[in-house]
Amino acid sequence: MVNATKGLFISCDVPMAQFIINLNDSMPPSDKFIICVLDNTHMFVQPHVAEMLPRAIADFRNQNAYAKPI
Repeated sequence: MVNATKGLFISCDVPMAQFIINLNDSMPPSDKFIICVLDNTHMFVQPHVAEMLPRAIADFRNQNAYAKPI
């Protein structure tokens, strides 16, 4: 019998993959979204994170952006 799971394939660089893995690890067990980490730059995640993940990445980038002092 074949088991199929619907999800999203993510391809990114290593630092972004580590961010996504750490985000997943910081969530309670019922909210974890990574189905399988394929290698350092590819992973398979649940489809419901299609909206949450871009917002979390944008928030992370905004927190780590350099703003030139006036």
